Amino acid sequence: MASVRFTVTPTKAEDLPGLSDTSPDISSRSSGRGHVRFGSRESVNRSEPLSEGSGGLTTTGENETPDRTNTEQAGDGNAKMSNVYINNSHGVDDDDFYDRNLALFEEEMDTRPKVSSLLNRLANYTNLTQGAREHEEAESIGEKRKAYKSPQMGTFMGVYLPCLQNIFGVILFLRLTWVVGTAGVLQALCIVFICCCCTLLTAISMSAIATNGVVPAGGSYFMISRSLGPEFGGAVGLCFYLGTTFAGAMYILGAIEILLMYIAPWAAIFVSSGPDGEGAAMLNNMRVYGTIFLLLMALLVFVGVKYVNKLASVFLACVIISILSIYTGALVSAFSPPSFPVCMLGNRTLSGHILHDSPCAKTTLPKEPPRPVDTNLTLAGNGTVPSTFDPSLPSSEATTALWLQFCEGPDLNASCDNYFTLSNISEIPGIPGLASGVITENIWSVYLSKGDVLEKGSLPSPRPAHPPTNRLPYVFADITTSFTLLVGIFFPSVTGIMAGSNRSGDLKDAQRSIPIGTIMAILTTSLVYLSSVVLFGACIEGVVLRDKFGDSVKGNLVVGTLSWPSPWVIVIGSFFSTCGAGLQSLTGAPRLLQAIAKDNIIPFLRVFGHGKANGEPTWALLLTALIAELGILIASLDLVAPILSMFFLMCYLFVNLACALQTLLRTPNWRPRFSYYHWTLSFLGMIICLALMFISSWYYAIVAIVIAGMIYKYIEYHGAEKEWGDGIRGLSLSAARYALLRLEEGPPHTKNWRPQLLVLLKLDEDAYVKSPRLLTFASQLKAGKGLTIVGTVITGNYLHSYGEALAAEQTLKHQMDKEKVKGFCQCIVANKAREGISHMIQSSGLGGMRHNTVVMGWPLAWRQSEDPQSWKTFINTVRVTTAAHLALLVPKNISLFPGNSEPCAEGYIDVWWIVHDGGMLMLLPFLLRQHKVWRKCAMRIFTVAQMEDNSIQMKKDLATFLYHLRIEADVEVVEMHNSDISAYTYERTLMMEQRSQMLRQMRLSKSDREKEVRMPQQAQLVKDRNSMLRLTSIGSDDDEDTDGGGGPTGNAEKGGGAAGGRERDGGMSASENRRVHMTWTKEKALQYRATHSGCSTPEGFRDMLSIRPDHSNVRRMHTAVKLNEVIVNKSHDARLVLLNMPGPPRNPAGDENYMEFLEVLTEGLERVLLVRGGGSEVITIYS
Repeated sequence: MASVRFTVTPTKAEDLPGLSDTSPDISSRSSGRGHVRFGSRESVNRSEPLSEGSGGLTTTGENETPDRTNTEQAGDGNAKMSNVYINNSHGVDDDDFYDRNLALFEEEMDTRPKVSSLLNRLANYTNLTQGAREHEEAESIGEKRKAYKSPQMGTFMGVYLPCLQNIFGVILFLRLTWVVGTAGVLQALCIVFICCCCTLLTAISMSAIATNGVVPAGGSYFMISRSLGPEFGGAVGLCFYLGTTFAGAMYILGAIEILLMYIAPWAAIFVSSGPDGEGAAMLNNMRVYGTIFLLLMALLVFVGVKYVNKLASVFLACVIISILSIYTGALVSAFSPPSFPVCMLGNRTLSGHILHDSPCAKTTLPKEPPRPVDTNLTLAGNGTVPSTFDPSLPSSEATTALWLQFCEGPDLNASCDNYFTLSNISEIPGIPGLASGVITENIWSVYLSKGDVLEKGSLPSPRPAHPPTNRLPYVFADITTSFTLLVGIFFPSVTGIMAGSNRSGDLKDAQRSIPIGTIMAILTTSLVYLSSVVLFGACIEGVVLRDKFGDSVKGNLVVGTLSWPSPWVIVIGSFFSTCGAGLQSLTGAPRLLQAIAKDNIIPFLRVFGHGKANGEPTWALLLTALIAELGILIASLDLVAPILSMFFLMCYLFVNLACALQTLLRTPNWRPRFSYYHWTLSFLGMIICLALMFISSWYYAIVAIVIAGMIYKYIEYHGAEKEWGDGIRGLSLSAARYALLRLEEGPPHTKNWRPQLLVLLKLDEDAYVKSPRLLTFASQLKAGKGLTIVGTVITGNYLHSYGEALAAEQTLKHQMDKEKVKGFCQCIVANKAREGISHMIQSSGLGGMRHNTVVMGWPLAWRQSEDPQSWKTFINTVRVTTAAHLALLVPKNISLFPGNSEPCAEGYIDVWWIVHDGGMLMLLPFLLRQHKVWRKCAMRIFTVAQMEDNSIQMKKDLATFLYHLRIEADVEVVEMHNSDISAYTYERTLMMEQRSQMLRQMRLSKSDREKEVRMPQQAQLVKDRNSMLRLTSIGSDDDEDTDGGGGPTGNAEKGGGAAGGRERDGGMSASENRRVHMTWTKEKALQYRATHSGCSTPEGFRDMLSIRPDHSNVRRMHTAVKLNEVIVNKSHDARLVLLNMPGPPRNPAGDENYMEFLEVLTEGLERVLLVRGGGSEVITIYS
């Protein structure tokens, strides 16, 4: 007979070249053969064409060995597909080989594929993360797969150069000379060294994380979020995004500063008429041109990133040429220093803008031919000797432009500034050269306040010197400087170390290239910065270094004065490099925001995950441009730099934290290829980052931490839950283990006791919680503190009920979330409900974190119930909690308890303290009043005094006791007189016992009662005097030992508080278990009728009514009736009544009477909380 065989493998159609759903490649060797086979092989070599044996429709001859049929009968009788995940392309022989060697595993091949299948998928890996499904986008079925081009970028082009381009930036060209001049060479070296150490240690940590698996798009955000969890990842990712965005604003401001200061000063739109408004005019110019530049750059990024990438190499060449020109100029200055003279008045620096082409002198002799050597300068060694004004000069001397700045007129006898009159004018070289020894003057710091004049300490100055005004042509300090300020301004020049990790998908060997390229780039840039500090201090005059904008050298860029062959090399190079860096920031920041938005951890950012058809983040680019505009409106490079320093430092801090945590926790997945790391280095980097944050700007640091904290809490409460196997989860596990081991050392002290709740819930037939108000009450009692375990029991077999147990757990979790209960849920499957509850009470919790209080509901309508298991399970739970020395709380009428949105406006919480059980009755109202629902309720405590007690003294003692407990409550002592047992009490006890005896006689199994229908006599109905309830027969005590723990519906638990369950498929029903298989003959029927005639005949019924009640039951009923009268009289208007719950009788035969006593005790009360202590003190008067 011909057989058909289907081999199914989870391979997409587009994975096979040339095979699609629209044009299948079907080949056949013969059409006359009887054996037809369909195959789809996963191990097809993607570089080869589809062969006949590897797929399509192939046929084999009838004389070949036939395969097994397409279905096999599994052990459970269900048909299953055979040969799933068979992975070969060699016909039937390989299948037979597979069948012989892996037959033991064939039934699990759908969930546990062959190793060859797994390795084949990994071999065709496309740089997407394994196990991170949110970063794996399945291609559509009909879409043609593009030819995959393997990445070929190496360490140099893929990591080293991009890191160099991102690290070198505007600060090197515009502010490093100013940092060196202000802080001095030593402190500047210290600043550069600290910042470079910070980034180097962060790079080591980043290399360890980046080589511990593949890092896709998102770079540092992906590393932090997958190492520290979505909360930290989202917070730090947004901080890194803000830092990158503000970096773009800083680069644009740097480019505008170069343009307006050094390239085209005439392009300024706002021009100040006086010196007081120059700063404001410059800021306005920066804002206007910065906005224009931002729009142009954003438009270029929007048009296409490919243009930005094409320009990147040009910008990098500008940076390298500029740096080389600095080094060349420094070496050339040792032999022939460039001529950039600086005019000094006394020891004060004069602005070169006012001199133009006029000489640096007070007067000149215009008729004399120019001399080869300036008469105002006398060189002596390496120093300068200032010339002095000789009043005996002939009167034909002419005053200069400088004279007009300090004097009231051009005449020699005009009134002049006192300091100008007393001081000499000198001219010093701005670039003395590498061999001048000027480094000895620049080695120490010179911090200035805003408005101070730049002074050279080695030049003479008249004393006392009058404070200068800004109307005079001095060079002033524009801001107050300090070490901490300089750290914040310089740090952005060492950022950009993440450029390599962001390009991991383009690297040939990312796990080798990222550590080497990043660390080498940091070492290179650190060497450049450190050597530049020394060269600047050794080649440039101190007052020129401290001149931020180059006013003393006629508006030239200070670092440009040192460059060779021309200052324009640095000016043009720095301009294009800052523009390029700004473009890179505007390109990277939107993609980072898009990666965060696509992770869907921050709901309000979801819109920024969308973009153009090609994936370009349009909306994210728009938001980035708006945020960058805020930085441009600040308009000051020195104010924007510390802001982005904060965000970058916070990002680096958490990279170090992630590496340190993973190393210390030693998680099994922590296996980085980069082995030159240690947790101490990561902690050192983290400490440096934190210190730099507060050193550079403590208020910006606090703002950044607050922003990150707010984002963290937002994600925690409103963000989507993600399970990324992060280190914070591992840290939580380690901390929990440590805490549990500590708690195991001994029982908690009375001062530390708080109710750790085990809430027992019952589920109905539709798996809904029957009494959700139990959870509401638990949340009000706990107020979010301590341990809460919510449990339920499902009756049945665990093998058959595993799925329903999971569904029940999800129901409990959903209800806990709805009621805002923080805790754990537990579902136990057991044959009997009472066994499951007993197991849960015994085994819930772990170590010292165990429950000490059980909360369960009152069995509703237990009298009317056909099944006695409801109240019997309830009493059994009371006995189990007593044996386990646990406290027990039983809210009665739980449906009437207030919800969390129904606060009590006024009223009382009444405590009836009848017996002492450790102080639970005192503690519970105090805890309830911490919640908003019960906060406005006053507390009253009643206690019962017998005839022999001194009620007045009892009241005083109770008030003193409450005072020492620091609990405010009204105290009242209720006297109970010894009275005779009333006829009502006696009659009620009699009716209770008659009812109990009758029910014992009428306890027949359900199957027996079905046969009893055929009997002529029927069971009589008994009416209770109080309730007038119709009683039905209840199953016998023996049933609970023989049945499966459930009734026909499987709900064999206590009402409202115990656990609920249902009959399970595949399990034997309770009715089938109870059924007695016997032959029912006439003789047996007559015999049965004779033995059971006591309750089925009126005569037997009258004998039962002549019972005399037991004396102990009468006394108990008397107590219950009397207490109920007193409680109802005093507390009928109370919001909640708490009273001691009496224990169950030692003899189980009186269980039903016990339930009746509790009913009588709480009759007429709206909300009752029965409290039973655990046998230990839970409240103390001591501190």
